[in-house]
Amino acid sequence: MGEATEMVSVEEALEVVLRVGQRLPPVTVPLHQALGKILAQDVTAPEPHPSYPASIKDGYAVIASDGPGVYPVITESRAGDDGIDVKVTPGTIAYVTTGGPIPYGADAVVQVEDTLLVESPSIGPKRVKVLKQVSQGLDIRPVGCDMAKGDIVLKSGEHLGAAEVGLLATVGVTAVKVYPIPKVSVLSTGDELVEPSIENLNRGQIRDSNRAMILSASVQQQCEVLDLGIAQDDEKEIESIFDRAFSSDIDILLTSGGVSMGDRDFVKPLLEKSGRVYFHKVCMKPGKPLTFAEILPGSSEKGHKKKILAFGLPGNPVSCLVCFHLFVVPTIRHLSGWTQPHFPRVHARLKQSLKADRVRTEFHRASVSWEVDNGSQISGFVAESTGHQHSSRLLSMKSANALLELPPTGNLIPAGTSVVAIIISDIIGFGGTSSLSSSVPVSVSPPSNHNNIDTGKFGGSEFRVAIVTVSDTVASGAGPDRSGPRAVSVLNSASEKLGGARVVATAVVPDEIPKIKELLERWSDIDKMDLILTLGGTGFTPRDVTPEATKEVIHRETPGLLYVMMQESLKVTPFAMLSRSAAGIRGSTLIINMPGNPNAVGECMEALLPALKHALKQIKGDKREKHPQHIPHAEAAPADTWEKSYKLAQETGCSCSH
Repeated sequence: MGEATEMVSVEEALEVVLRVGQRLPPVTVPLHQALGKILAQDVTAPEPHPSYPASIKDGYAVIASDGPGVYPVITESRAGDDGIDVKVTPGTIAYVTTGGPIPYGADAVVQVEDTLLVESPSIGPKRVKVLKQVSQGLDIRPVGCDMAKGDIVLKSGEHLGAAEVGLLATVGVTAVKVYPIPKVSVLSTGDELVEPSIENLNRGQIRDSNRAMILSASVQQQCEVLDLGIAQDDEKEIESIFDRAFSSDIDILLTSGGVSMGDRDFVKPLLEKSGRVYFHKVCMKPGKPLTFAEILPGSSEKGHKKKILAFGLPGNPVSCLVCFHLFVVPTIRHLSGWTQPHFPRVHARLKQSLKADRVRTEFHRASVSWEVDNGSQISGFVAESTGHQHSSRLLSMKSANALLELPPTGNLIPAGTSVVAIIISDIIGFGGTSSLSSSVPVSVSPPSNHNNIDTGKFGGSEFRVAIVTVSDTVASGAGPDRSGPRAVSVLNSASEKLGGARVVATAVVPDEIPKIKELLERWSDIDKMDLILTLGGTGFTPRDVTPEATKEVIHRETPGLLYVMMQESLKVTPFAMLSRSAAGIRGSTLIINMPGNPNAVGECMEALLPALKHALKQIKGDKREKHPQHIPHAEAAPADTWEKSYKLAQETGCSCSH
C-alpha cells in the first residue's frame, strides 16, 4: 500500500510514530486494576475530608480558655464514634486519640506529653492535670481541611500510582475510567533461530533471545502480550502468522529480524502489502534497519476492526532492545494516555573518552549513577560505558540503565564531557538508597532547575556556561530537545578557543516570560555564570517571548554580537532576518539569545568565537584584554582632520584670535 525509501532521523521517526499512533478509547476498570494506568476522568470529592473535626494527636480535648489546671475526664473519643455525643463544658476535658472526633464544646487538644495523671478516688471520673496553656484550634484538623466537597482530587491525564489509588478509595471510587494499555504481539523470524530449551545447537543455529527479551520488556510496560513464536524465513509462513496476529485484537505488532536488505527478509514487503510503511531506515547506531508501518482496519484476509501499529525491529539483540526503548516504549505510553511518553533525560559526565560515529547518532549503552567526587565535592550524574558496543553483544545491555546520545561528529569525546543520557531504568545513588525511576511520567528533558549545575572550581582562565532551551514543546515532554545537546556539543568542542569555557548547567523552560526571567536572574546573580545562551523563542509567533524576558533582565545591551550572528545566518537563509534576538550583560554575566534550530546554533557560535573569549574577559573587569591586533590609542596614527588639528594645537598652541 505504501513505501518509504529514505533514511530518516531519530527525531523525524519519533514524530511520525507518535503522530500515527492514537490514544486508545477509555475503559472502566475496578479499583484494583487501576494501578499504573492513566486516568481518563476528573475525580471529585463527594464530601469534605475529614467530615468531622479530628484530633491530630493523642491527648485531651479541652476548652482553651480554661487554661492549665486539674480537670475531670468526662468521656473518651477514639477513632470511630466513641464519645462524640458527650459535650465538653467549662471545667471538663475528654480523652481523644489520633484521628478521633473532637467532642462537642472542645476547641483545642493538649497532647499527652503536656499532662499528668492525678491520683483519683476509686469512685468518680479520672482526673488529669493540664500543664500548658493552649490556643484555640491547636492540634485539630477542621472539617474539609484535606479536601472540600466538590474539590477535584485527581485530574484526567494523571498517572495512577499507589498514592493515587489510595485517594480514589478515600473518595469512595471503586471503578474508574482509564486509558487501557495496548495489547502487544511478538514474533521472531529467522532460519537460524531455535527455542531456548534446545540444549545442543547444530552448526549455524542460535537460541532465540529476542522474543523472550521483548516479551519481558512489554510486560514491564504492563502490556498484555501474545507470543507468536518463531517463524522461518518463509514468506507464506510469516504472512499466515501476520493474519492470525491481526485478527487477535492486538494494538501493536513487534517482529525481530527480516527487515534488512537480504533476499529472504520478508517482513517489510509483507507490511507494505497489509498497510503503509512510513520508514524502514533510521539514521541511528545501533538500529538502522528499523521498520514502522500502520496496518489499516480490514486489510488482512481474515479482517480486523482496528488500526494496528507494526514495528519491524532489527535482528541483532542490542539493536532490537535499543529500538524498543526509543520507539516502542513511547508508543505504548502514548496509546496508554501518557502526555509525556519519553524516557527522562539527564546530563552526565563521561567517565572515559568515547569516539562518536561520523554519520549516525549513536546510543551508547552505559551505567549512570549519582556520584560525589571526594576531591572537589562536585555532585552529579556520571556515565560509565558498558564496554564493547557491538550490536550483537547483549552483554552491553546487561548493566545498562541509560543510552548516551552521542551526536555524529566523528570526534573523540573526552572524559569529563557532559552528554545527554536517556534513562531507561532506575538510577541508584541518591543518598545511597533512593532511585530515580523511569516508570513514572516525567519530562523528556532535564528539569528547568538552576540546581542542575556543576559547581566545580576551574582555573582562572576558564568560564562557566549555562544553556537553556526555551520551548513549550520540550518543556511539556511532547518532543525531544535537539537544540540543547547540539549547543553543549559545540561549546565543549570549542572550549580551548573560549579560554577553557565549560557547560556546567542546562535547563528547559516553557515560553513564559516569568520563568525565563527567573532562571536568567538565578544563573546570573546566584550561580555567577559567565555566559548564558538561550535557545529558541526569538521569532514572530505570540509565544516567542525570549527577547522580551532577556531585555527585562540585562543591564547593558551588546548589539554587535547580534549583528555578527545575523550576518552569518543570512548566508544560509533569508528568513534569518525574522530573528528578534537580544543580547546583553547583567552584572558579570553575558546573556545571548540564539535561534532554536540546532544547525543555526552551530552557525551562530562559529560567528561569535573570534571575539567571545575577549568579551568574557572584559566583562570580568580585565581592561587589558584586547584583540591581538589592537593598537593602543596613544600609539594610533591620527585618523582624520579633526584629530590632526587637535594634536597640532597641543604642540604649537592655538593661533585663533579669541
